[in-house]
Amino acid sequence: MIKNTENGYGLVAIILHWLMAITLFSLFGLGLYMVELTYYDAWYKGSLDLHKNIGMTLFVVLMLRIVWRLVNTTPKNSDKSASSVEIKAAHYAHIALYALMLVLMLTGYLISTADGRAIDVFGLMQVPAFPFNFANQEDIAGSIHEILAWTLILLSLGHALAALKHHFINKNNTLLRMIKPSHE
Repeated sequence: MIKNTENGYGLVAIILHWLMAITLFSLFGLGLYMVELTYYDAWYKGSLDLHKNIGMTLFVVLMLRIVWRLVNTTPKNSDKSASSVEIKAAHYAHIALYALMLVLMLTGYLISTADGRAIDVFGLMQVPAFPFNFANQEDIAGSIHEILAWTLILLSLGHALAALKHHFINKNNTLLRMIKPSHE
């Protein structure tokens, strides 16, 4: 029930999946809100600090999720009607989701440390800046961060729509496997 089986996902994988999904969409919404604020808005610094703190924490969760995925069984495809193209598309979409999250977080780090200062994470620790930076680092990383954020959200929505398609049209347990741990 904790670990994955060949037939379904375990509790750890399910919790990590939903925790990251909710947090990523929340960070996206906060990011959209933040870019509309001016320096003189009351929540300008607070929203930025919150976004950075949650982003750094989410990076740790992403690393745990990747390790968990590597050391666990990957459940078999439960949709017997799926074509090989659909199975490969799902596989590459998952790889793209992980890659997008990783690079998105890296660009957030580059934005936050462009001035050479460490990132204070909830007052618990300091994540140091690289000892070097590049010209226009904040602007370049910021542009890439925005593009990747939109790409991740759109791919995530496609992922959610595919899960709903499996549930309502194909009538299989693909979606349910990411909601309820497998006992088999």
